[in-house]
Amino acid sequence: MRLFDVYPLYDIEIVKGSGSAVWDEAGQEYLDFYGGHAVISIGHTHPRYVERLTEQLGKIGFYSNSVKISLQQELARKLGPLSGHDDYQLFLCNSGAEANENALKLASFHTGRKKVVAMRGAFHGRTSLAVAATDNPNITAPVNRTENVVFVTLNDRQELETLFANEGDEIAAVILEGIQGVGGIRIADTAYLQTIRTLCDRYGAVYVADSVQCGCGRTGQYYSHDWAGVSADIYTMAKGIGNGFPIGAISIAPHIAPRYGMLGTTFGGNHLACAAALAVAEVMEQERLVENAARMGDYLMNELRSLPNIKEVRGKGLMIGIELHEACAPFRKRLLFDEHIFVGSSSDPNTFRLLPALNIAKEHCDRLLASLHKLLTQG
Repeated sequence: MRLFDVYPLYDIEIVKGSGSAVWDEAGQEYLDFYGGHAVISIGHTHPRYVERLTEQLGKIGFYSNSVKISLQQELARKLGPLSGHDDYQLFLCNSGAEANENALKLASFHTGRKKVVAMRGAFHGRTSLAVAATDNPNITAPVNRTENVVFVTLNDRQELETLFANEGDEIAAVILEGIQGVGGIRIADTAYLQTIRTLCDRYGAVYVADSVQCGCGRTGQYYSHDWAGVSADIYTMAKGIGNGFPIGAISIAPHIAPRYGMLGTTFGGNHLACAAALAVAEVMEQERLVENAARMGDYLMNELRSLPNIKEVRGKGLMIGIELHEACAPFRKRLLFDEHIFVGSSSDPNTFRLLPALNIAKEHCDRLLASLHKLLTQG
C-alpha cells in the first residue's frame, strides 16, 4: 500500500521541536513561523503540555461520552473566563471542520431553517456542510454542493442587508472568519460584524464566529470577532486550542438549548484531548500569551511595513499576511531552504502568512525580519 497522493510536499521531514524551533532528520534547525497551520499556540513540546499528556496517558487515554469525564467540565470552567464568555456552553469534537459542521447543524436545529450565509474567500473545512460553506470549487465535490448556502462579499454591508431584507426568514446562520486565513488574511471590519449581530437579532438567525484559526488568543483577544464589541451566538475552535493534539470545540450562547441526541461524537472530549487543551489554557493564562500575541504582533507589523518591496501587510496580533508584488511561492521556498524559516501560503498567490506560536520572542521576530530584508533586497 502507498499513500494517497494529495499533498505537494517539501522534501523535509521534521523530527523534533522545541519552542519556536524545529529540526529535520539531518539535524538542520528551522525557525517555525507557521506552527503547522496556526496549530502550535504555546510552542513545541512545552514542558507543561508534555507533563499533562504524559500524566494522563498513565491513567487512561480514552473512554466514551456515555460516562462522566470530569476533565471536560474542568476544561469548560477554564475556557469560560479565559475567553470572556463564562456563561456559554461547551461541546467538544475533533477538528475545525467538525466544529463548523456542528455549529451550522445546531443553528439549523435552533431556528428550524436551512439557509446559511457565508463569505466569498471563506475556508471552513472539508466535511460536508463545512466545505459547502467554503468558497473553493476545487475542494467541493458534487455531493457537497447545495442551494442552501449563499455567498456574499466580506465587509459589503449593503449586500448583506439586502439579502436579509429579501430572505431573512429563511436564514439559519451567518458564518464567517474574523480574519480569513486561507483567503489571504482578510479582516472582517468592526461595522460589518456589528451589522451581522444586528441582522441576526432582527431576523432570528444565528451568528457563527469561525475562530478555528483566528481564535484562541492569536489576535490579542481570545476570539478575533470580539474586537467588534459584540458577541456571536456560537464560536468554533480547533487548531491552537490543542497545540497539536486533535481537538475541536464550539462555545454556545446560553439561549441555545441542548437536547439529548442533538449532537454527538465518539472521540470528542476524550481524556487526552482535554488534558492537552487544559495544558494550553493553563500556559496561556500563566504566561499571558494573549497579551504577548498583541505585543509581538504590533512589533512585527510595524517593522514589516518598513521593509522594501512589500505591497501590503495585513493582520492583527500574530495572524499576519504579507502581500508581495508578485507570486510568493519562489520567495517562500528561498526563505525555507536558504534562511531555514517556515511560513505559510494562502489562496492569494502573492500573499504568505505568519502564524507563529503565541509565546514567540522578539529575537525570533528579529531573525525573521533580517531574513526577509535580505531576500527582499536581493531581488
